[in-house]
Amino acid sequence: MDDDPMMIELLTTRLELAGYHSCYARNGRDALERISQMRLAAMVLDINMPELDGFGVLDHLRGQGRLKSLPTMVLTARNQTDDIRRAVALGARDYLAKPFQDQVFLNRVARLVLRSKPNPAQGAPVPGAPDLWGVPTGLRPKAGKVFDS
Repeated sequence: MDDDPMMIELLTTRLELAGYHSCYARNGRDALERISQMRLAAMVLDINMPELDGFGVLDHLRGQGRLKSLPTMVLTARNQTDDIRRAVALGARDYLAKPFQDQVFLNRVARLVLRSKPNPAQGAPVPGAPDLWGVPTGLRPKAGKVFDS
């Protein structure tokens, strides 16, 4: 999820080309609403968003116990040690600062998807097509596409 249209376009394009289906939200409140309606394999989350920032999204999802089944990478321009510690303490499994190299981003996304475990309460993910979600984008591998890490 991201509020920058150019960044959303960049990330969704990169993810689609890598074989993922993606969805996005432009603010934290929209993200939480969409997350509650979808079964996702992973999420890419920006910190600087309107209405509810990425820390608020992480805090809300952690309170619901959702982060155990939704591996999350923070992708943000904020690169301060305190921000990284706070994101990890709230449940983020990875943290990548902008600007980033495409292949590093894609490799880390693949690692998130591989770490994704089905939650019996949510049901099993669709074979070959788990959703990966992000604040800017959510994604899932397209059927038959293997994403190398």
